Amino acid sequence: MTVISNEPNPSSISSNSSSKSLWANFRFMRMFIAYSLATFGDWFDALAIQIMVAYRWGADPLIIALIPVCMAVPGILLGSVAGALADRLHKVKIMMICDVITVLLTIGILFAPSAAWLLPLLALRAMMGVFHVPAQQALTRQVVAEEHLFQASSLNGFVNQCSKVAGPLLGAVIVAVFSPQVCILINACTRLLSGTVLWPLRRLTENSEPSASGESPLETGEGEESLFSQWQKGWRFIQNSRTLLSTILFGCFGLMAILMIDYQFTTLFREIKPGNEALIGWLGSSAGAGAVVIILLLNRLPRIGYGWGLGGGYLLIGAGIAALGWVSSQTSEFWIIIWGLCIGVGNGLFMVTLNYLLQKETPPAYVGRVFGIQNSLSSVVLVVAPLAGGALIRSVGPSPTFQYIGMATLAIGLAGMLLQRILWVGKQPHPIKSTGELGQESVKQP
Repeated sequence: MTVISNEPNPSSISSNSSSKSLWANFRFMRMFIAYSLATFGDWFDALAIQIMVAYRWGADPLIIALIPVCMAVPGILLGSVAGALADRLHKVKIMMICDVITVLLTIGILFAPSAAWLLPLLALRAMMGVFHVPAQQALTRQVVAEEHLFQASSLNGFVNQCSKVAGPLLGAVIVAVFSPQVCILINACTRLLSGTVLWPLRRLTENSEPSASGESPLETGEGEESLFSQWQKGWRFIQNSRTLLSTILFGCFGLMAILMIDYQFTTLFREIKPGNEALIGWLGSSAGAGAVVIILLLNRLPRIGYGWGLGGGYLLIGAGIAALGWVSSQTSEFWIIIWGLCIGVGNGLFMVTLNYLLQKETPPAYVGRVFGIQNSLSSVVLVVAPLAGGALIRSVGPSPTFQYIGMATLAIGLAGMLLQRILWVGKQPHPIKSTGELGQESVKQP
């Protein structure tokens, strides 16, 4: 395994970074700015593609449904492999190469004449994201001191949620004044800027760091292992870690329930309030605002209990979804906003806790592989869940489906809170002590 260093004495860097605040960590701040630019541009782009395909091209609903599928398939096929590569190769270079290729593919999307060209380009661009994310998470685990990991996860989540609110809003203005192509061009520019911000980090050298077993790569032979062998080690590591295995399975079960209705809010509102097309916008904005508020609050905390964060997040999401299932044509828009806030708070709570847990409970040598495997499994859910949700809505109707899915998600969250001593036993966030390079210490839950 390797740890990033720019100085001749890596140990001095480790000790100094622990005492500095996160804002004084210039390596992380460069990564944070690059991530912010890329995320903001992606939301401009997503809105533009939807408008271009649905309104300008008048594409068939099946073609529109294939867009998220094409974007999920690379994660299914390559997610775990990308994670192994992130642990094996220079992470900054992976991120920069992905940014450059993303710019070229985005320009290709800009000139795509039809869906037959658009879908393969979207799949290829999604593949760059599959390689970029594990490298970014692995690098974050290395350049951020352990006591600052929760704050780093909160900041990244804050940017993601702000982009969800501001990106589509500004994108809609640009589409109205100019065209969808201008939004796509903005995404290409933000990706180029993202790579430029990362450019000074290209000279960071990588020095050996102990692996999960406490031995150096030379002692374990990991430096000479094949990619396939390291890929297998990543899967075995998750299987042998109750905390990580429980988290990934718990996350997939909840994600399966949520994604069954994630694309069906318009179907629900079309049935209960057919004349009010603005409802979906109010719901999305309130959910984004709720997530931003909870992430700002979490950013002031040094840690959060895993069961409360993951289980509590799903409980709030489930409550909001179930409540929307009981909305009628006489229900005030005020309650739509309230339930949107509830969903957003739950989503922010869950995502920050999930990213923090995966980084905190994974030694630096395995972070890329763990995030890659988690991304791969989530992509499978992303393909299967919407199809199952569509079939359920067709069978029983939108409102009952939202009620059933909401109650199921709420039950999953409640189970996580009640069973947290079993699911996440022996590993809970705790005040950081000087425990060596990996900074990992097992404590029993109170």
